[in-house]
Amino acid sequence: MDRFNRNGGGFQRPNNFGPREMHKATCSECKQECEVPFKPTEGKPVFCRECYKKRKSY
Repeated sequence: MDRFNRNGGGFQRPNNFGPREMHKATCSECKQECEVPFKPTEGKPVFCRECYKKRKSY
């Protein structure tokens, strides 16, 4: 399969990566336990889906 978009010339990622590895975390805002698709880094805030949506709309 050709990974280059013939119309725009850009690279297209395949969409068959499989299931994401989820990591347990505690939301920095509401303090609820949640799962995120990345390994949380100590010292950086992590937000649950609901709090992330609230912050994104600002």
